[in-house]
Amino acid sequence: MSLGPVMIDLEGLEISSVEREMLQHPLVGGVILFTRNYDSPEQITELIEAIHRIRTPHLLVAVDHEGGRVQRFREGFTRLPPVGKLALRYQQDKKVAKKLAETLGWLMAVELRSVGVDFSFAPVLDVDRGISDIIGDRSFGNDSETVSSLAVAYIRGMHKAGMVATGKHFPGHGAIKADSHIACPVDERSFEDIYAEDIVPFARVINNGLAGIMPAHVVYSSVDVSPAGFSSFWLNQVLRNQLEFQGVIFSDDLSMEGAKVAGDIVDRAKAALKAGCDMVLVCNDPGSARRVLDNLGECNDPIAHVRFARMHGRHFVNRQQLLKATEWKHAVATIEGLSAGDSLELGK
Repeated sequence: MSLGPVMIDLEGLEISSVEREMLQHPLVGGVILFTRNYDSPEQITELIEAIHRIRTPHLLVAVDHEGGRVQRFREGFTRLPPVGKLALRYQQDKKVAKKLAETLGWLMAVELRSVGVDFSFAPVLDVDRGISDIIGDRSFGNDSETVSSLAVAYIRGMHKAGMVATGKHFPGHGAIKADSHIACPVDERSFEDIYAEDIVPFARVINNGLAGIMPAHVVYSSVDVSPAGFSSFWLNQVLRNQLEFQGVIFSDDLSMEGAKVAGDIVDRAKAALKAGCDMVLVCNDPGSARRVLDNLGECNDPIAHVRFARMHGRHFVNRQQLLKATEWKHAVATIEGLSAGDSLELGK
């Protein structure tokens, strides 16, 4: 059974019988995990193995695990600092900062791979303009050159660990204060301004092996009336044609306030896929997930199937061996000086 275009979530630490039935639906292609799904490395490993056993090829298992405010698994995992801590290091010594970024990307990815996660929705490629509280230190910095250079190094570390990268939030969420989790943000800048600065990191990492991109639930009103994730202009004309991106386009969570301008949950899913998304996320609302699966209709895109296959984790990582490895111990020690920042957790 091929992977479908819908990614859903689970309510607890185990798969319920109802959830198991949903995961067998041909439209489902992946599962995104949250803090509520995590108790320990052993438990999450068992949960992911159970998810992977349901289908062949196995369902993609993803998580938001950037570090800082957005790290779903804590106990038993290294507490990762926000990548924004690298910006100051970059101003002081670019070479050292890029090495730190590579180490951080590797450590994030290898620990997730050691419990079976296929990929993390990381890194954030937004340029932090000191406006958006929701982005802030989740960004690598406040200019496109810093963000681009550090992101390329970070992704290199992820690849070394056997994990592909998914950049977000295209074409850039850093210039808007409103949070798309609870509002519909509007960015009034011109296309030329956005392209000259915010899109630069996306273009750079696309040329360095980016496998996935997540567009923002933001309306760029001088360009299109629809949020980027529902905009054929942004997804096809700019991302596919101009930037020549050939990876997976994931919608952001369709349950977020910023997505509601596209109609009810089924309309949102249809609109996102029509605009150019390959896979849509429906999170924190099991009823909505069921409605999407019941009403979306047949979706069978051979090109998307190939793209999805590239998102699987690249090689097995034995957790017990990892925790004994000199490279892991050195990586943990290397980032100890980077503070984890404030303790706010997003999207439990």
